[in-house]
Amino acid sequence: MRYRSTSRQAPLTSLRGAVLRGLAPDGGLYMPVEIARRSLEELEEFRRLPFTEVCFRIVKPFAGPEVPEEILWQVVSEAINFPVKLVSLSPALHVLELFHGPTLAFKDFGARFMARLMGYFVRSETRALTVLVATSGDTGSAVAHGFLGVPGIRVVILYPSKRISEAQEKQFTTLGQNITALEVSGTFDDCQRLVKQAFSDSDLNKRAFLTSANSINVGRLLPQMFYHVAAYRQLPVASVPLIVAVPSGNFGNLTAGIFAKRIGLPVARFVASTNANDVVPQYLRTGEFCPRPAKPTYSNAMDVGSPNNFPRLLDLCRGRLEYARREIWGHGATDEETLAAMKSLHERFGYLADPHTAVGVLGWEAYRRKHPEPTQGLVLATAHPAKFADVVTRAIGAAPPLPDRLAAYFQRPKLSTAVSSRYDEFKEFLLAH
Repeated sequence: MRYRSTSRQAPLTSLRGAVLRGLAPDGGLYMPVEIARRSLEELEEFRRLPFTEVCFRIVKPFAGPEVPEEILWQVVSEAINFPVKLVSLSPALHVLELFHGPTLAFKDFGARFMARLMGYFVRSETRALTVLVATSGDTGSAVAHGFLGVPGIRVVILYPSKRISEAQEKQFTTLGQNITALEVSGTFDDCQRLVKQAFSDSDLNKRAFLTSANSINVGRLLPQMFYHVAAYRQLPVASVPLIVAVPSGNFGNLTAGIFAKRIGLPVARFVASTNANDVVPQYLRTGEFCPRPAKPTYSNAMDVGSPNNFPRLLDLCRGRLEYARREIWGHGATDEETLAAMKSLHERFGYLADPHTAVGVLGWEAYRRKHPEPTQGLVLATAHPAKFADVVTRAIGAAPPLPDRLAAYFQRPKLSTAVSSRYDEFKEFLLAH
């Protein structure tokens, strides 16, 4: 399998080249040259096989011969060793819980897979690889735990000061070892900007071996197809169209969903469910893509004003608005609506949702109001409600139960370093450490 840049000005590369580089030399994002469609017979077989086997079969064509089958099997089986649970709230609404991994968030899928794949790719390197990652919440903890103790790799995580929950912060600022956390005075978009500047700095790249663990890295996206297929394995076979509502910030989750649709997953449409940072729903309404500074919300992991994966979405839709509208319907929710949805889900179904999952439900409900024809909805539940205890308490009047593995982090000291949002200071830090 070869990978090309969305900007189409860079040479084709292998999966190893795409994963270790992160961002293409022309500033574009790597995409597989082709996405082979699976037969209906193979998709039906996916419903019967063990999930690990399904994940292996899904990703194998994207790896090609450069990753031996036994290595790829080891990567998949070690990374995806936790359940994906489907909860049916009603015959028309299903929730796919993606937060049963080590850090209680869906990003465990991508981060754990990518960490093991990168570890294989750098096994013969003589210099250490530095993984740069900007996080608006859950990416930081998933990447930190995925790469913790991996030989030959150090991780530098940038996060916006006072803009993520305490639980999210504690999960990656208390680890030490090969994990460094930088608390940036600014927004998540500032963190993303610093990472992108680092990759475009030729002087820095001559002096340091850099790659990304954000969703700009295609190694994060490929395993996110797994849980879209996991839903297909568990949903009842139905003649009504399936609408998948995806809580969206940087849009890697939704991009992976379209990848899964391209291999044959029967999804009628995706709902891009955002909070007040609704630049993609706005694009779908108006045809104008207008990035803007991110606004802080209760669903902080989606506080993104300039989504990284928008070029990939356009690429998958041939750069045409009408194709994008066929694939995706957009909706933005306010904080007040999010709290009301969390309360309603708890009262109607006894279901405890984190704010991001509630935003997904709001997207599905808005879609159904506009499209009254029979459909069934699938909402991706992206994080455990305990990671957002303050917001849950505000919504339902009580704190969610705290899992033991999350409670343990609150007892550890924070090890992060405060930095400004100036690039020269960030570069100096990287070179000094």
